[in-house]
Amino acid sequence: MAETIDWPARRRSPRRRGGLFLLVVLAILIFSGGTALSYYVDALWYGSLGFADVFWRTLNMQAAVFSGFTIVTFAALWLAFLALKPPRLGELAGLPILINGQPVKLPVEPVIRLVALAGSLVIAVITGSAMAAEWPTLALYWYAKPGPTPVDPIFGRPLTFYFFTLPAWHLLTGWLLTLSIIIGGVAVFFAAITGGTRLLGGRRDSEAAAWRGVSIAFAFVLLVLAARTYIGRFDRLFADHTIFAGVSYTDAHVTIAGMLVVAVALIVGAAIALVNAVAAPRVGWLAAAVAPAAIVYVIAGIIGWYVSSFVVKPNELVRETPYIVNNIEMTRQAYGLNRIAQSAFPAESGIEAVDAANNQPTLENIRLWDWRALQDTLRQIQEIRTYYDFPDIDIDRYTIDGAPRQMMLATRELNVDKLPESSRNWINEKLIYTHGYGVTMNPVNGFTPEGLPALVLSDMPVRSTIPSLKLTRPEIYFGELTNTDVYVRTRQKEFNYPQGETNSLTSYEGRGGIVLGGFLRRLIIALDRGDLAKLPFSDDVSAESRLLMRRNIRERVETLAPFLTFDSDPYIVIDADGRLSWIIDGFTTSDSYPYARLYSLGRDRINYLRNSVKAVIDAYDGTTTFYVFDAEDPIIAAYRAIFPSLFRDAAAMPPDLRRHVRYPELMLKMQALVYGVYHMTDPGAFYNREDLWTVASEVGLSAQREQAVQTMEPNFVLMTLPGEKTSEFIEILPFTPANRNNLIGWIAGRSDDPHYGAALVYDFPKTRLVDGPLQVEARIDQNSQLSGQLSLWNQQGSHVRRGGIIVIPVGRALLYAEPIYLQADRSPMPELRLVVLALQDRLAYGPTFESAMSALFGNGVSTTSAAPGAPIAAAESPAGAPRSASAPSPAQPRAAPAATDVDALIRSAADDLSEYQRLTAQGRLGEAGSRLEALKQKLERLSQTKTQK
Repeated sequence: MAETIDWPARRRSPRRRGGLFLLVVLAILIFSGGTALSYYVDALWYGSLGFADVFWRTLNMQAAVFSGFTIVTFAALWLAFLALKPPRLGELAGLPILINGQPVKLPVEPVIRLVALAGSLVIAVITGSAMAAEWPTLALYWYAKPGPTPVDPIFGRPLTFYFFTLPAWHLLTGWLLTLSIIIGGVAVFFAAITGGTRLLGGRRDSEAAAWRGVSIAFAFVLLVLAARTYIGRFDRLFADHTIFAGVSYTDAHVTIAGMLVVAVALIVGAAIALVNAVAAPRVGWLAAAVAPAAIVYVIAGIIGWYVSSFVVKPNELVRETPYIVNNIEMTRQAYGLNRIAQSAFPAESGIEAVDAANNQPTLENIRLWDWRALQDTLRQIQEIRTYYDFPDIDIDRYTIDGAPRQMMLATRELNVDKLPESSRNWINEKLIYTHGYGVTMNPVNGFTPEGLPALVLSDMPVRSTIPSLKLTRPEIYFGELTNTDVYVRTRQKEFNYPQGETNSLTSYEGRGGIVLGGFLRRLIIALDRGDLAKLPFSDDVSAESRLLMRRNIRERVETLAPFLTFDSDPYIVIDADGRLSWIIDGFTTSDSYPYARLYSLGRDRINYLRNSVKAVIDAYDGTTTFYVFDAEDPIIAAYRAIFPSLFRDAAAMPPDLRRHVRYPELMLKMQALVYGVYHMTDPGAFYNREDLWTVASEVGLSAQREQAVQTMEPNFVLMTLPGEKTSEFIEILPFTPANRNNLIGWIAGRSDDPHYGAALVYDFPKTRLVDGPLQVEARIDQNSQLSGQLSLWNQQGSHVRRGGIIVIPVGRALLYAEPIYLQADRSPMPELRLVVLALQDRLAYGPTFESAMSALFGNGVSTTSAAPGAPIAAAESPAGAPRSASAPSPAQPRAAPAATDVDALIRSAADDLSEYQRLTAQGRLGEAGSRLEALKQKLERLSQTKTQK
């Protein structure tokens, strides 16, 4: 009789195996079918844009990385299992158990083998997927070419090493460490099994073999840790300290050398572990393998603490000076501050410093429309229908009548979320309401007599008051609000724009989109886009119809170039042919620039930023083109090597588009933030933070639509820079000393050729104070006549809305300009009522920019701007005494009758009071203010008459 009963092995019939195989295949198709369809539709989308090779190259690289790491990981784990598995695992782990008095031997070894096989496969797939997501790191390492880049001052490595090689090393050693830990865990598992079975009568030689496996696996772990410790020395270049970033004195003299010794000690420990595997394995030798590294680590830590506490701290500035210099130089290089030219700006006071006669282009293009106020106004007078919206206001320059003028543009986009509920159906949302229509354009200081924008492009169909400005393709299929897919070239006509009692209809004539083709292709697209119940069965859709997807311009460029960071503010451009195009600035970033300080950019922490790319998207057919504007950037050079067809040189951009590129807002804001600290190039001043700058603050409209103090945004100005002869499109930001309100300087980014991309910083004199925006705001509030007028307007069902203050360098002086709007409580449409201008020693205001300029300079200054009617115009001298400075505007009441007696004055005052009440009731607050002012004058004359009597 047999001593034990083997657990019966259950044989599967061929039919059962075939059924299981079909179930597995079906499960794979179900779970991966959506992904396969998505890849197919994506391939069609990339192909429709002419970037099919970008899609396939990306997919091939992801597949290669996934396959390579999955196969290697599976092979390493499975071979490790076979090598570490005790030769008689079944005898060790499969001891008999008694069931109903009969000894039964369980098939433990086949189960463990199956678990190991499945586990190795699962871990390999997870690892391959994780590594495939990091394909850009490996691709950059593979395709990057060495070039003339700066080297770090500690290790002497080039910039490309830190951008491309070091991240790849971190990725590979992290993978190896994970692999070594898993293998080590398997070795310990088998050692535990053999150790436990020996107590139950197992064999001692199996235990020794298992501990040899543990020793080999442990040696592998120590070697990988040694490699990571060696690589970790370079990470000290990215460390953030309280005062500066990068390697410190302690790092340079102790930490880096200590990490190198620790790495050597780990290699020695690995050798000890290997010797332990060859000799009779002992647990004590494994502990001894760690000892050298642990001892060196503790000693290095103690020495580092001593040097930091007793050598550096008592003499910190002296010890750290060379490393502070390194941090300053490398940070300035990382953010392009070393390219910024610096000069003095006198910021003089007095009218003559403005030199108005020679700065007419600057004065004629001072922006008086606050973009938020303009957006609210356009939503009332130009949306036409409720389903249109103006998501943003863009500022650009155009040549009008032979002269450059600064203009504001707003794109009228279709927002399907605003369609009436009764119209929210598949046909309307996908086939009929497919696009927005047209743009509005107005000069930055153009107003009608009612205080509304003087539009040069407006309405539907688009009307132009300037013959040289035209729109040949006003339809907007791709924009900032186009978040849904649509089908075009269908049998259903598309809504174009409202026209009287009917609507103007159109059909898409562009080349963009995916051709739907036959029923099978249409079915696949419908499955992927979630239109399975409608698209395949629609009679309106034909084989020639097209799918327009990823119409949101940000989603579009981020899908094509996910490795770039894009500016949050795209802007619309009208080219010479009258077509609309979007321009978005693209940036390359990194957190691996040696010795550079890290700053936050959204959710990321970066220490390198370059505006390397301009993306242009045609608003009608969605054609997308990437132009490289910084060929010296090593990161974009590496991506061009990976995707040569994706990018074009900046010289290939059409001239009519090139004239509208601008210095990016994101770049200027980041440079201003960094420059506030790193304009201090003297190590002593930097250490003591003697001259910290911050971007100036202003009183603006918050997200809750309330007046609040906030950091100034970059302001685009068409102006003549000091020392230049022609006006340029400039982006400026003023600086104040930290925790102070007075100005200390300003930074300017140049947008026009041949100076595109250059930045300038102008320093103000430090021997006297220059008013900042908040101080000018205080001067406005302290002006008795002006504050009285504003208090009056804040009554009778209306409120005052103050636009953002603009600081404009003109001549040798600074000119401050703030528009003030009046807005009825029952209407969200603000109207310009006052323009406030200020110099260092003067403040003036008037109903128009022309009148305010006259009040500030006298009647000898001439500018061009449309004029709304308003009640007052005055200037305040340094002593604070107001003086009259403008003739009555057309909206002012007629002069009071020449009354010589008290009765006539009383009757005239009564008439003014009656008119004031009537005009206020009608909401004509500007004219009502004029009447009230006239009433005050008559009451003063009555008071004087009474005093004389």
